[in-house]
Amino acid sequence: MSEKVYQDMCQILAKRGGMYPGMDIPEFYPLVEELFTPEEAVVYNAIPKGYSPAEPIAKELGKDVQEVSLILENMAFKGLCTAGSMGGMTFYGAPPFVPGIFEFQFMRGTSTDRDKRIAKLIHDYKAAVDAGRPVTKVTYPTTRVIPVDRKIQAENTVHTYHQVASYIEKYQPLAVSTCFCRHQAKLIDEKDHCGKPDEVCMQFGMGAQFVIERNIGRQISKEEALEILKKAEEAGLVHASLNRQELDFLCNCCSCHCMILKTAFKQPKPGAILNSGFKPEHDQERCTACGTCIDRCPTTALVMGTENIPEVDLDRCIGCGVCATGCDFEAIALVERTGILPPPLDQRALQEAIKASRV
Repeated sequence: MSEKVYQDMCQILAKRGGMYPGMDIPEFYPLVEELFTPEEAVVYNAIPKGYSPAEPIAKELGKDVQEVSLILENMAFKGLCTAGSMGGMTFYGAPPFVPGIFEFQFMRGTSTDRDKRIAKLIHDYKAAVDAGRPVTKVTYPTTRVIPVDRKIQAENTVHTYHQVASYIEKYQPLAVSTCFCRHQAKLIDEKDHCGKPDEVCMQFGMGAQFVIERNIGRQISKEEALEILKKAEEAGLVHASLNRQELDFLCNCCSCHCMILKTAFKQPKPGAILNSGFKPEHDQERCTACGTCIDRCPTTALVMGTENIPEVDLDRCIGCGVCATGCDFEAIALVERTGILPPPLDQRALQEAIKASRV
């Protein structure tokens, strides 16, 4: 019976898609058996598309509502489903592996033996999936960079979706959690850490409410959110999220561990499929050719030119502004880059744009 429910889960996760969908390979089964009890797997498989209260899920399964509600609540605390309250009722959703279940496992920043087992099992599953398929050509950007807006040249147009501070101001509540990419790497090998700050990934609104209520992240004030933002920028981390104007999370990414950047690096022109819509411009009079910007660039898009002025490779530049925040001489500003479309409004618009690009 338990074997059958995990086989069903493989098919359901395949339909739910994401970067790492369900695949019937040997690495899948030990992973889901560690994540889900058979009872939880049955409930996960019964959660319909979108969000649903416990009652119709219980009815589908022919089980008592209280029993199913308890299982769903335990799953939410384990990061195996999402949950949110509206009008006094709790609604549950079944996320894919990525984005969703895999990330939730490491956002608490805990280091138990089970955490370490899960980290290794997820790593092995991802590696097996990647080895069995070619690198997928990105036809439309699914993620985007949000620039360090204080480094944008004054005469350029700056929309609210270019400003992380605008999201901090707009949403309530706000939450912060551990960077799951860096933490997973450290769980597998405690020496595998780049030294970047870990508790810097943010959630907004309903996304924040979920991680706060389930102890996956912690609630923060707007003032602390801005301090975290400053710390991430000083450390040379890249602000990144899904390619849409409505956001529920913000990653602060390093190039050595984080999935958003590493996925872009697999493409022949990373700067074309992950970008903020800006590029760096050096002031020749202020630039001292110290090379700090070259060292800080997370995509190796800068090289020293023949005039001792750094030159930018737009095929690799993602317009993050990390080079500009590290310049002690204020010699770098971000300027608008042509050919980069504005982000779609919301998730539906993003999905429509992705589908249209594949026609």
